[in-house]
Amino acid sequence: MAQGQVPDTWEQGAPYEQYVGRWSRQVAPLFLKWLDVPAGRRWLDVGCGTGALCAAILEACAPLSVVGVDPSQGFLDAVRQQLAGRATFHCASATALPLPEASVDAVVSGLVLNFIADPAAALAEMKRVSAQGGVIGAYVWDYAGKMELMRHLWDAVVALDAGRSRLDEGLRFPLCRPDALAKLFAEAKLEQVEVTAIDIATPFASFDDYWQPFLGGQGSAPAYVMSLDESARNLLRDTVKARLPVLADGSLLMSARAWAVRGRVAA
Repeated sequence: MAQGQVPDTWEQGAPYEQYVGRWSRQVAPLFLKWLDVPAGRRWLDVGCGTGALCAAILEACAPLSVVGVDPSQGFLDAVRQQLAGRATFHCASATALPLPEASVDAVVSGLVLNFIADPAAALAEMKRVSAQGGVIGAYVWDYAGKMELMRHLWDAVVALDAGRSRLDEGLRFPLCRPDALAKLFAEAKLEQVEVTAIDIATPFASFDDYWQPFLGGQGSAPAYVMSLDESARNLLRDTVKARLPVLADGSLLMSARAWAVRGRVAA
């Protein structure tokens, strides 16, 4: 971790859900439709978090089974409560999956690849547990461009202090770009690698509706916001507010883009 880096925080399900989990729940069905995995397959969700992708699989894909893996016990507590009896969950790392070889048909990961220290090792594990001909897919936010709710925040951070640009998720996470995602999957020797953009609307009723999730401390940007003292945090809040495209009724309409990638394990 770079000197002065604020550690990402992934512990509490409810604040994370309010911050980006709710938006991931909108991306997940669109992502699964694009993957187009037939019914009756065995699924694994790597970095299942609060369960957005697992819930969408159960809702739309008629799976034979669903397994979720996440290193955060707090997130697992939340998803087990939500999906009790419908899926199996393990507390484990993406680079040490607690499943045998060739035990699943579809491996997916939502909003996780950027936060894995060795994504190539994670892809190797996903391949290990995948059956021949299985599909591996993932999506990540477009931190560098169209994930607007975060872009406005980081642009304000850098406007106040250019030295803080090293904290910007658009710079920290090279896998937020389509070419980098395609390269990662190709270097893992997956076949038929494709990348697509998934766009959703992220409306907010007011500035407070937008700002409050950053005070939950869960995720990179909220962890940074809550690392500031009250005076610095208030200055950042006012700077962000002045930059936002507020409508006449006080609401905000933004958009969020996720980059999705998929590939197949050789048959």
